[in-house]
Amino acid sequence: MKIVLHIWRQKTPRADGAFVRYEVQGVTPEMSFLEMLDVLNERLASERGAPVAFESDCREGICGACGFMIDGVAHGPLAGTAVCQLHMRQFTDGAELVVEPWRARAFPVLKDLVVERSAFDRIIAAGGFIDAPTGAAPEANISLVPKQVADAAMDGAACIGCGACVAACPNASAALFTGAKISHLGLLPQGQPERDRRVVGMVAQMDAESFGNCSWHGECQEACPKQISIDVIARMNWDYLRATIMRASDREDGD
Repeated sequence: MKIVLHIWRQKTPRADGAFVRYEVQGVTPEMSFLEMLDVLNERLASERGAPVAFESDCREGICGACGFMIDGVAHGPLAGTAVCQLHMRQFTDGAELVVEPWRARAFPVLKDLVVERSAFDRIIAAGGFIDAPTGAAPEANISLVPKQVADAAMDGAACIGCGACVAACPNASAALFTGAKISHLGLLPQGQPERDRRVVGMVAQMDAESFGNCSWHGECQEACPKQISIDVIARMNWDYLRATIMRASDREDGD
């Protein structure tokens, strides 16, 4: 197979970027998209050119390191799949593809397809944890959790923090990511003591990072490689409303 790529190249965060056309020969259907980029980079390196910068780690759809837009779709055309698991059999011989980084104010481009996603880390640091000492796994499982609740918590925990939800959202909202992290801990018994403080802190940090507001387009759940539902956003909104009302009530009682 031959694949024609129009890849966004940008040397530094402050440099102007542009699309550059590349032809990649000898692509096999079994290759992943990242392996195809590896082939291109090997050729560029042999020609003493600058390889295309992109992120990857596990290449098994677990770590969330990889991710970029392919023809305007986060992670490419296959639903429920990270770009590292997207294989070239999804494309036809001679296909021309536009490859570019996530586009969001909160995700500035560092180089080529690599963006700065530390905003997600700061949202987690604002409350995406529990302080309760849960002990070893057998001790932590002493508290029984109904299956429906456990399943919902695990759905939130499936988020790998890749940023596709932000890139796909017309408003560049991080509501799906933040909602998933809040739902994961807020549904479990161990997360209850800090439930109100967690949602208030994480939502405040999300807003401070210049992410847009959620307007329920639903593009985030379509782009999510773990197919997390926007139900987590509804749960986050409910928890936030509850927490702010409780805080206002406590202040009135204190007066």
